[in-house]
Amino acid sequence: MTALILQLPMVLKFSDEQFEQLVAANQDLRLELSSSGELVIMSPTGGETGNRNFDLLGQLWLWNRQNNLGKAFDSSTGFKLPNGSTRSPDASWIKQERWDILTPQQRKKYLPLCPDFAIELVSESDDLADTQAKMREYIQNGLRLGWLINPQDKQVEIYRPNQEVEVLNSPTSLSGEDILPGFILDLRNII
Repeated sequence: MTALILQLPMVLKFSDEQFEQLVAANQDLRLELSSSGELVIMSPTGGETGNRNFDLLGQLWLWNRQNNLGKAFDSSTGFKLPNGSTRSPDASWIKQERWDILTPQQRKKYLPLCPDFAIELVSESDDLADTQAKMREYIQNGLRLGWLINPQDKQVEIYRPNQEVEVLNSPTSLSGEDILPGFILDLRNII
């Protein structure tokens, strides 16, 4: 099963406030909004994917807590990308300097920026091509490093600006490179 995409006519295009109200009224749904106005309804994950997500979030949280270089977020955080879409990566991070320039009001709403780093974990209900398109969208909107982790195929796709996607087969760890200095994601319980 893939995400359900509702095609909305332009007359029904949501403002930021209307989309926030829709999400608030449907808190049991995970919703995203594409730059073309498509409403994306994502299904919940199964137990294995939920456990993998928890593992990678825990590792990112611990690194961030120890290094204090920025802010880390889970999949419930919405990012209002420069192209107008509102997306929620499975895990994400922004540099502290970018957080500091946001107003208190901006911090309470969907963050009006693209994360510096994002992870998408392909679940049984995800369509790989859709997830790859989402990663390309992040890169086009300012993402500096992205990992698409596909446990079913034991592959990781690494996304960087102005570079071809790097594909790793059965890696045991990933480096945060210069974006997340010193961060090494242990993949043994994820892939």
